[in-house]
Amino acid sequence: MKRFFITYIFVALGVAIMAQPRFSSNKETFSFGQIEWKHPVTVQYIVTNTGNKPLVLTEVEPSCACALVQWTKEPIASGEKGMISVEFDAKALGHFDKSIAVYSNASPHLTYLHFTGEVVTEIKDYTQGYPYLIGQIRVDKNTLDFPNVYRGEHDVVKIGVVNLSDKPYEPVLMHLPPYLEMAVQPETLQKGEKGVISLTLKAEKLPDFGLTQASVYLARFSGDKVSEENEIPFSAVLLPDFSGLTDTEKANAPVVHLSKTEVDLSSMLFKKNKAKEDILITNTGKSPLHVNKLQVFNPAVGVNLKKSILQPGETAALRVMVDKKNIARKRGYLRILMITNDPAQPKIEINIKAK
Repeated sequence: MKRFFITYIFVALGVAIMAQPRFSSNKETFSFGQIEWKHPVTVQYIVTNTGNKPLVLTEVEPSCACALVQWTKEPIASGEKGMISVEFDAKALGHFDKSIAVYSNASPHLTYLHFTGEVVTEIKDYTQGYPYLIGQIRVDKNTLDFPNVYRGEHDVVKIGVVNLSDKPYEPVLMHLPPYLEMAVQPETLQKGEKGVISLTLKAEKLPDFGLTQASVYLARFSGDKVSEENEIPFSAVLLPDFSGLTDTEKANAPVVHLSKTEVDLSSMLFKKNKAKEDILITNTGKSPLHVNKLQVFNPAVGVNLKKSILQPGETAALRVMVDKKNIARKRGYLRILMITNDPAQPKIEINIKAK
């Protein structure tokens, strides 16, 4: 009996150790390069939960009062992403090396992220602070991402712009969809001057839950036309909002459980053109689970789910199919996005390895 009891303790401890959130950032140190004195700059760290339990960022503290931080407050589900945004307003000229302390429920509980650069009265090197060149215009980002948004929210993404041409330049984004609104400050940039394009996402105008993708185009000069050279991709993931649920409603909510979120079909596709695999979806909660949306991002991928509403305790098979002949026809990730009414996991990504 004692041996059984001791073995049970070790198994329980092993399960507890295996099931935990993990903190991962897209960068540990960011270099601003040269920045201009009295002109605040912003860096965003993309945080991914690489564990198998929700990750919670409990506190983010900068090392100096010259930095303001914002971060994702809601739990970050397994495989999902959050954001830490730092606005730095330099108070002195010269080189700087700053840090922010990130506290979370992961192990270790404390992680440090850093940002460095040089504060100058006049910028001469724009390559680090504005790494992307579009014509004779430099910008600080070449994608527009709104990873987790809710109806009614008006999130803002800013694009820093520098005019390197000899002519006055008016920053304009062409082909704006109806859910994006643009503001520019200042409206005209002389040579060497910097500006900011602010894009506000009106989430209530997004067409549906899940991923919305589009492209906007930065005009390089007056009368410019759209092309691949000035394209800036846009993406937003609209999620159902559960912020108004009571504790009782949360306790009785559906809970989605997948048998796997990683599918490896590479060995099957090595031998034949088509491959498939089933993922079991189980509702371990106390009310019906609704699979509101299933999206694929490559024509090579197909899905089949016969039941989109699962009662408590019920299981259904999600069939994932890949046709090797179509993989190269269009760029895109081999993944599936699932939107559910589980308040803890409204968004789940399934990654597919096909080669």
